[in-house]
Amino acid sequence: MALIVTARRRTRLGRRGRRTRAAAALLLASSASFGLLLAAPGPAEAGSNLVVNPGFEAVRGTGTLPTCWEKSGWGDNDATVTTTDQSHSGGKALSVTLTRRVSGDRKALMVEDASCAPQVTSAHQYDLSLWYKSTTPDASITVFRHDVKAGWQYWTDLKTLPVSAEYTRASVRTPVVPPGTDQITWGVSVHGTGTVVSDDYDMQDATLPAEGPVCTAGEACTKGSWAVMPFRNPVRSMHSVVLHNGKVLLVAGSGNDPDLFKAGTFTSAVHDPKTGAMKTIPTPVDMFCAGHVQLSDGRILIMSGNKAYPAADGSHGYEGFKDSYIFDPASEKYVRTNDMNEGHWYPSATILGNGDVISFGGLKEDSTGSVTAEKFSQAQQKWLPRTEVNQTWSYWGLYPSMILMQDGRLFYSGSHVFGDGTPGTGASVYDYAANRITDVPGLQDKDHRDQSMSVLLPPAQDQRVLTMGGGNVNSNPEASRLTDLIDLKRPSPAYTPGPLLPQGTVDQGRGPQPQTGGQGKMYVSAVLMPDGKVLETGGGLHDRADPVYEASMFNPATDTFQPGLATDPVPRTYHSSAFLLPDGRVMAVGDNPGNGTFNDQVSIYTPPYLYKGARPQITSVASDRWQYASTQRVTVDRPVVKAELIRPAAVTHSSDPNQRFVDLPMTVGSDGTTIDLNVTSNPNLAPPGWYMLFAVDADGVPSVASWVHLGGAEALAAPVVHGFAGAMSHEAKGPEKQRSSHPVPVEIAGCDRHYGAANVCVPTAFPKSVAPTTAARCAWLTSHDYRNLRLNGRNDPLRLDPDRNGRACG
Repeated sequence: MALIVTARRRTRLGRRGRRTRAAAALLLASSASFGLLLAAPGPAEAGSNLVVNPGFEAVRGTGTLPTCWEKSGWGDNDATVTTTDQSHSGGKALSVTLTRRVSGDRKALMVEDASCAPQVTSAHQYDLSLWYKSTTPDASITVFRHDVKAGWQYWTDLKTLPVSAEYTRASVRTPVVPPGTDQITWGVSVHGTGTVVSDDYDMQDATLPAEGPVCTAGEACTKGSWAVMPFRNPVRSMHSVVLHNGKVLLVAGSGNDPDLFKAGTFTSAVHDPKTGAMKTIPTPVDMFCAGHVQLSDGRILIMSGNKAYPAADGSHGYEGFKDSYIFDPASEKYVRTNDMNEGHWYPSATILGNGDVISFGGLKEDSTGSVTAEKFSQAQQKWLPRTEVNQTWSYWGLYPSMILMQDGRLFYSGSHVFGDGTPGTGASVYDYAANRITDVPGLQDKDHRDQSMSVLLPPAQDQRVLTMGGGNVNSNPEASRLTDLIDLKRPSPAYTPGPLLPQGTVDQGRGPQPQTGGQGKMYVSAVLMPDGKVLETGGGLHDRADPVYEASMFNPATDTFQPGLATDPVPRTYHSSAFLLPDGRVMAVGDNPGNGTFNDQVSIYTPPYLYKGARPQITSVASDRWQYASTQRVTVDRPVVKAELIRPAAVTHSSDPNQRFVDLPMTVGSDGTTIDLNVTSNPNLAPPGWYMLFAVDADGVPSVASWVHLGGAEALAAPVVHGFAGAMSHEAKGPEKQRSSHPVPVEIAGCDRHYGAANVCVPTAFPKSVAPTTAARCAWLTSHDYRNLRLNGRNDPLRLDPDRNGRACG
């Protein structure tokens, strides 16, 4: 058995009696509409059977082993592991036969991953049982365990299985589960010639009484828990993309390190959450602060990046380039596309309903602002010439959050990076087909929404957007607590104030202290969760400084925050990301404060729903290739009340405009576990591509995701949508006068380049609490770990070098 080295969550799973789920007990008007139903999994005794597919009835494909079961073993022997119709119940059982043995064994075990291996709790004991018949005395129940630091490893053989010509029940209780163990797998191991047939596996938590609390994990039951992983991020990643194979692409480029830039050292890494492995990927250009998006086939389009860091003499700022690449998750290599029409450092990237990608904003090759809209054609697999793309000649800023609406228009939410918002109300709807922009009113304090976060709330069908927090790197006030909500289905949509962001603690160089007054945060991360809520986490009070330790859960059903969740112990400010993993946990990486350092620690959040007990399991998916307007059949191991598609993350700088949660209305079969899911006919609600399919029970506990691909010719058709946002209060505006660029100051990033290196951001405006004196400013820089700042040239606008020795605060 190969060892898988990983660091998994610790979770509290207890016994739960089966409860009636009204939403999951809907009967079909005619059972004939289901055709031939898949048989339900094997019977479980009282309590909750933690085994997925215990009777082997679910099989993903012809000629394969049952869902969540695998063959394994070692040594010199000949063996077959197959399904058989010699079942104890149902129609299938699992057979292990050794015909020759010199050494080793052969096993039939549960698959070693989060979707199949039962979750366990340290210090608990579990009763295991199965029905079997055997022609060999050399067989046993074997258990492997998953250690959160060391990965999968053999644990123990629990019981020898005597020869039996007829089905016999074997049961055994495990030893106390060792500390640090969060999952086990178990099954039959055969180490002598002969055959063992087994069926109807069962696993119960023997520690808790039949009735009682479903969670004994203390505060984690309501707050969740964070764990800092024992491995490190090998690259200074600015960008995080969850790939459709479950891995995570972490893109650094030069990682905001001018020395790496000069050396031509550009890096990415691929992380496998199942094993904890980090693989460094050769990276052709400096993709530092590029744009990226999931294409409809699952490859990642990465556009532009860093052509140059700002010059010390102030002659130019950051410069973008035209290069564009596609990352292929299969080969784990970058392949160049044709060039964009011009450079775009910090561009937006939004996938459209037909699979095309549209991009706005960023900095050109000469550090000025780009006013050129770019479009990548899905059909032609290339960037289109400027003349084939509608142009408004508007400057949308850097990383403007452009969210696809259900009728194909784009909503600019007002979230952006670096400085003030756009002119006007700060938010707008852009009709690409008509090439007209209409301002949307109501966004509070629009010029302090720098590195705020905007998300299309669950479900996407509701067309509601939440915008949270933000600041302004140029004026550098305390970041905001403001949130705003908008319903894009209304005839004249407008933002309305949402609840204030909850407060936590802030570290301004003197250790964490409680936030007060209007103190909020910028660099906000927000993650759509499988239970339909939104996790907000991380952030900072000032430009690249003063981390805020606070996390909450926003409930779109009530428009309220649940404050006081567990907080990431690692600061997460500038260049940080948080994103959903297929197993329902959240991963957080990065932190790049103004002193130029980078935090390479990786954190994992286990939400409260993973402490509520056994998870539902998606035991089969009839097809992983889904068409729009289709009905797709899945089976689950127990009743669930909802299912959804969540688009995998492609996040950077508090921006992932393609993040969305798409509801799948259900029809439930008479067995309660065979479900038909109705897929939207509108590709603007769910643009083509790979999605994580989650099933969620009545307690909000989600399954591990199954990957499905949504697409087909229907993506090219005009979607059927309801009329909305058709009577907006502001006049629509046509294109501006054609121009080549928009002027942008060299200090747009809020950094005074008279001091330090290109990756060191001495703020152009210090926090208001810092007196405008050399002593106060130098004390602030020292408390924030700025070191060895040189004076670049003779100018000293912040008066940091009164001794004229060429060293700031020396």
